[in-house]
Amino acid sequence: MAPSSLTISILSLILLLCSINTVDAAANKKEMIKQFIEAHNSARKAVGVPPLKWEPLLAKFARIYSNQRRHDCALVHSTGLAFGENIFIGQGRRWTARDAVNAWVAEKQFYHYSSNTCSGPDCTHYTQIVWRTTELVGCAKIICDNGSSFITCEYYPHGNYVGARPY
Repeated sequence: MAPSSLTISILSLILLLCSINTVDAAANKKEMIKQFIEAHNSARKAVGVPPLKWEPLLAKFARIYSNQRRHDCALVHSTGLAFGENIFIGQGRRWTARDAVNAWVAEKQFYHYSSNTCSGPDCTHYTQIVWRTTELVGCAKIICDNGSSFITCEYYPHGNYVGARPY
């Protein structure tokens, strides 16, 4: 028995909707990558260090690790790998890649290059972003079970060597 025209129409509509969602997801992913790269490289340019390049394998690691935090959304770093890592958590879904990077870069106000010290609660997110020898970055954003945004960036080679200046 041949499929009815209604069945064909429904299947066509489903395929169309799936392709639209795939195109939207790809566009959203490209926009998120663009935000991550532009925000990182703006901070790096301000201190005269070379721009970072996007690394899909680092982004994949960031996504895998972020998914491990989906249930508890805990601000806990991954362990055992030779990557630098920044983690951001914000209540709700609205947080963007740019928001996370800008929060890390805001630590610049506490970093004192001349003495290579930090007068605030933390400067290591900022110093990782501007670490001269870091070349690659990959990031991910997930929504935790509690509705919060969990954003992770991985860096290679990592920075924040004790006693060394970032740039």
